[in-house]
Amino acid sequence: MNRALFLPLLCLLLAACGHGATDDDEAEAAVAKGQVAVTIATPVQRSFHDTVEAWGVAAGDPQHARAISLAHGGQVVALNVAAGQSVRRGQPLLTIAPDPAARSAYRQAQSALELARGELKRTEQLAAQRLATQSQLATARKALADAQAALEAQRALGGGSAQETVSAPADGVVGALSVGLGERFAANAPLLGFTPAHALVAQLGVQPEDGAKLHAGMPVRLRAVYGDQAGFVGTLRMIGQSIDPQTHLLDAQVELPAEAGATLVAGAALEAQIRTADFNAWAVPRAAVLHDEHGDYLFEVVRGHARRIAVTLRSPAGDPVGVQGPLDAQAKVIVLGAYELADGDAVRESAR
Repeated sequence: MNRALFLPLLCLLLAACGHGATDDDEAEAAVAKGQVAVTIATPVQRSFHDTVEAWGVAAGDPQHARAISLAHGGQVVALNVAAGQSVRRGQPLLTIAPDPAARSAYRQAQSALELARGELKRTEQLAAQRLATQSQLATARKALADAQAALEAQRALGGGSAQETVSAPADGVVGALSVGLGERFAANAPLLGFTPAHALVAQLGVQPEDGAKLHAGMPVRLRAVYGDQAGFVGTLRMIGQSIDPQTHLLDAQVELPAEAGATLVAGAALEAQIRTADFNAWAVPRAAVLHDEHGDYLFEVVRGHARRIAVTLRSPAGDPVGVQGPLDAQAKVIVLGAYELADGDAVRESAR
């Protein structure tokens, strides 16, 4: 008898529960009807800075780079380095055979010195016998001093040795080679370029319309275009006042930090961002900012509805981005789901 009463009661309870669940689903669907599920974020005022983009290469600092030359002519008999090669202080770069005229002048200076010594010795003997005056003795001594000076000058000009080795003046990088093996060169002609280690600058080009925003001393963030080297910060040293006829850009020169020489080589391609003026803007997620024929905009949530706000995208790099416009600090901005909205649409925050 108890069993017969229990089964009908159980059926009534299950029916009541099913009816309650159906009512809850219908209520939730009624609430969500006509609403767009979105995710939201809170805009925050923060400081941003304008940047000017530039591109260029690492190059030897003209204030430290040098051209190696000799004060006499000669012929290259050995070439020990190649352009772009790193060298250590004292490492042989070139071997030079001095010009035959320099060798001849050196031998003549040697002969003149021997003659002056002999003349001085004879004059001293005559002076001791009172057969030469003190003036003649002083003249002989001066002739010897002049002959010694002439010989030292010819030795400095390379005539004193059959071969001469040109060595690296410091640790650094060999630049362009101006002579080849077996080539003869004149006195003071450049033989090769040389850049001391850690003496690089960035030679950049910027758009002419950005030149007025720049001045010496601005910080510059640079990064090698190729490879995964970390970026570094340099200082703008110079901004040109004339457009390069080949690139149609303004030249700019950036002083690089000492550590850049450990990862960069001359000729490495660089991209740079020159930091200019600072400004305040709303920091919002990049996905929140949209664009159409009327310009940049985003949506705020106001009393459960989307309100379109026109903004100006001032800092497009990174995430969040910086925008300026009449945003309400108490309202949220719509991030995901904004593409589906029109101004005034009902919205609801979706569960994450």
